Amino acid sequence: MEIRFGPAGNSESFAAAGFRASADAPAWLAGLGLNAYEYQCGRGVNVGQETARKIGEAAREHGIALSLHTPYYINLSSGEAERREKNAGYILQSCEAAAAMGAQRLVVHCGGVGKQSRAQAMRHSRENVRLLLEAVEQAGYTQTLCLETMGKRNVIGDAEEVCELVALDDRLLPCIDFGHLNARTGGRCNSYEAFAAVLDLLENRIGRERARILHAHFSKIEYTDKGEMRHLTFADETYGPEFGPLARLLRERAYTPTIICESAGTQAEDALAMKTMYEGVTL
Repeated sequence: MEIRFGPAGNSESFAAAGFRASADAPAWLAGLGLNAYEYQCGRGVNVGQETARKIGEAAREHGIALSLHTPYYINLSSGEAERREKNAGYILQSCEAAAAMGAQRLVVHCGGVGKQSRAQAMRHSRENVRLLLEAVEQAGYTQTLCLETMGKRNVIGDAEEVCELVALDDRLLPCIDFGHLNARTGGRCNSYEAFAAVLDLLENRIGRERARILHAHFSKIEYTDKGEMRHLTFADETYGPEFGPLARLLRERAYTPTIICESAGTQAEDALAMKTMYEGVTL
């Protein structure tokens, strides 16, 4: 397995080059030298089967690994039966689209704490993760659910919480969003030492073999004392995190993750910048 870099959705330059259809994205990304693409279903799974198949065919032709971001409104921390049923429905819709594309990884948000205690929210999250895995298996899908670290402090999804949830089952992987972790810690996840601590935590909780193939998001994110505010581009010099220290760590530890860039409009260019930084690391 090789390390992979690519964008979340289509960057502004994709449209500027005259493209509109996501089925054209794999060829365009391969032309840039990228090899991953995360299809966005954050606002709902609205991609048709024919379109999904076209995207998948193009991705296979051009060596692009596909992942899919599930709807943002999935809430794993809810104990309500109706919400749990809806969660399962959204995941199965996502699996159907992913299967048509040939995407093996689904990125899943955790959920807000709300009026319950954090311990109770985590208990519900553990139950919901098990229910989702059961639903996916019963439906005959084989996609890997990648639980994402979140950027706001009042939401389940710090590194410890995601590790605890992912450790529940070998069919899960973490989606470590380094921008989110930096935002929710007030800028304290932006150094070689801080990144190493995250990777150490992963290895201790889920083992090195699963840790080294993690899914990851990376972008610079503006934050307040409550955490994430908005995604930026690599041109921003005020907020982090910086990719250089992580590139060195990935080289040193021989990790082969998929790294998806979520920059605001320049995600393809910034993904390529990360690939270039990674390739430039000498040990």
